[in-house]
Amino acid sequence: MQLIKTLSATALLVAASGTAYADDMASNMTLVSWGGAYQASQVAAYAEPYKAMHPDVTITWDESSNEAVAKLRAMNEANNVTWDLVDVVAADALRLCDEGLAMEIDANELLAPAPDGTSAEDDFGDLLVSDCYIPQIVYSTTVGFRTDMVPEGTAAPTDICALFDTKTYPGMRSLEKRPINNMEWALLCDGVAKDEVYDVLGTPEGQQQALDKLATIKDDVIWWSAGADTPQLLADGEVFMGSTYNGRLFSAIVEQDQPIGMLWDAQVFDLDGWIIPAGLPEDRLARVKDFVRFATDTQRLADQSKYISYGPARASSAPLVGKHATLGIDMAPHMPTDPANSKNTFLYNYEFWADYRDDIDAKFQAWLAQ
Repeated sequence: MQLIKTLSATALLVAASGTAYADDMASNMTLVSWGGAYQASQVAAYAEPYKAMHPDVTITWDESSNEAVAKLRAMNEANNVTWDLVDVVAADALRLCDEGLAMEIDANELLAPAPDGTSAEDDFGDLLVSDCYIPQIVYSTTVGFRTDMVPEGTAAPTDICALFDTKTYPGMRSLEKRPINNMEWALLCDGVAKDEVYDVLGTPEGQQQALDKLATIKDDVIWWSAGADTPQLLADGEVFMGSTYNGRLFSAIVEQDQPIGMLWDAQVFDLDGWIIPAGLPEDRLARVKDFVRFATDTQRLADQSKYISYGPARASSAPLVGKHATLGIDMAPHMPTDPANSKNTFLYNYEFWADYRDDIDAKFQAWLAQ
């Protein structure tokens, strides 16, 4: 009878934790993200509340998400995966999943249901774009500009093609040092219809057309690799306009009161979310699963929007989006998904870039080196 009671108590412990016995979980995790305002929002909304519940757990952050695919490939080849949870964009998640570098998940088993009992799979809906992906937020890549550097007598830019109009809007630009988004904008501004962009970009001729359009401003571009670069370049007045994530611009404009405006035209919607590296030891995997279930529940994803203007990936989280944690302003109007901001959006094609990324990357980097 005592044995039965002990087993029953143990079963309750397992059910409550959602993963494994606490003693069987690793006491530390290495989480990989992007740094800056986005990572700070993850720390505030996910990591700090989790650590308050588990004070013996140590969380180390690595800001290498922009190199996640290459680094995970290298770790796998060396049979030494040191990361426990990695934040990546959706296209990279598809690549990592296809290559067996990310663990496949059962969303309904791993993730918490919505408060009303709706399954995780239904709550995340179409944003579960990969069998290995746990989406957190919807964000956009867009363009900021210095409002005090707009030429006198000229209206402030409202169109994405202002990027390529150095006559009307002189000054340096900053663009990400990769083909994604740049190639799409180049084709849009070279007359390609929005619904034909990926058909054109899938051909060698279309890729060259995009590079030729980018060549018209190549001498006026500072190429960035970190999301913090463009806000800093704008703040320093080193560029007139440049691309970055909408949350970075929100931070510069609203929190830092910089003289910066934001273009919502042709903003490129994308997802950020977690992948769990394949092949983790059982104790590390158990800890990661416990953290992920907590960090991606309805309330936690809504809480993240207190700190950054990214839309939560769960449908049940959207009604809980409230005010900024310190400024007290309503956050909904600052979301890329707000109707006033999403009149002309560009939908990022995850499958296209998962298939073409390596080839177009090589061509793009060769073009940069010319």
